[in-house]
Amino acid sequence: MEKYYNSQALSPESIAVLQQEYMTKVYGWMSGGMITTALVSWYLMDSGLNEEIGGLYWVFALATLGIVFFLSAKVNTMEASTAKILFFVFSGLIGTTLSMILPYYTTDAISTTFFVTTGTFGIMAYWGHTTKKDLTGMGRFMFMGLIGIILSSIVNIFIGSSALTWAVTTIGILVFSGLTAYDSQRIKEEYVLMAEGNDIAQKGAILGALSLYLNFINLFLMLLRVIGGGRD
Repeated sequence: MEKYYNSQALSPESIAVLQQEYMTKVYGWMSGGMITTALVSWYLMDSGLNEEIGGLYWVFALATLGIVFFLSAKVNTMEASTAKILFFVFSGLIGTTLSMILPYYTTDAISTTFFVTTGTFGIMAYWGHTTKKDLTGMGRFMFMGLIGIILSSIVNIFIGSSALTWAVTTIGILVFSGLTAYDSQRIKEEYVLMAEGNDIAQKGAILGALSLYLNFINLFLMLLRVIGGGRD
């Protein structure tokens, strides 16, 4: 049986508790996705399968983009169970693409980058969750920066400029750090407290986890370019 809340009848303290419970679910799904990514990536590298499928990198990369766009556009019309399956398929595909990238870096570089990313992500997510400042304006600015990163990256595929690569990397670190704070606040505020345990809340948690997951992965890859050194 679905349970509905009238947000106007709840005290600010009750709303804060329910929002915190919702964000716990969001981070739970995000963690599940990260674990799936790590396991898939580790298995493919350990078995050597990543080398056999290396020529299909762009196929897997485009497949991940396809799932992101499909899930974002169709989530309101699909079952929550379908959204969950797509999220884990997406996480597995990210693990597949990472298994083709990570071998170019040392283990120390990957470990250091992961811890730096986790720390940066945690600080920005906490700030976004707790600050009283409205981050909507910053979110719009960061989204514009994201569009610029995408366009610049496409252009750089053809011109191969190292200077542009480092510019995109530096801006990318700032953009995905800012988006982490913005998305953390947005996800918390978008939870309308209208239902507990129903499809709407479950799918909202999946979309929230997807947004934060993408911020983490992209921040990790940007920092890896700065911290990591390719293997000889």
